[in-house]
Amino acid sequence: MKQSTKYTFMTHAIVAAIMGIPLLLVPGRMLPIFGWAEDGIDPLLSRVLGAVLIAFAWSSYRGWRATDWEQVSIIVETEMIFTVLAVIGLLRHLIGFSWPTGVWLIFALFAIFAIAWIVAWRRK
Repeated sequence: MKQSTKYTFMTHAIVAAIMGIPLLLVPGRMLPIFGWAEDGIDPLLSRVLGAVLIAFAWSSYRGWRATDWEQVSIIVETEMIFTVLAVIGLLRHLIGFSWPTGVWLIFALFAIFAIAWIVAWRRK
């Protein structure tokens, strides 16, 4: 497996865990950092997203530890689809509206990881 793919796995594991753990445990304190008003936070969906991100962090950690492409191909495809769909979904809401900088930061993180997963998938 390529070193760049291993780097992508480890970076994604760290970022997903850093974002996921607070979303799962204290979404009311996490989301205002990115510009969401506390009264506009849905704690149920925020916690579900936190759980999803932690699960992806775990799969990325496992991918980082893997040694060959066959062990990680499904993980790369899943990560790629998730991040590409997140970019599409966020972009639909970002265009034409005024959102806080934190929301654009989240979009940028998803876009960077979408590109990284696409590159990893194409290089196999």
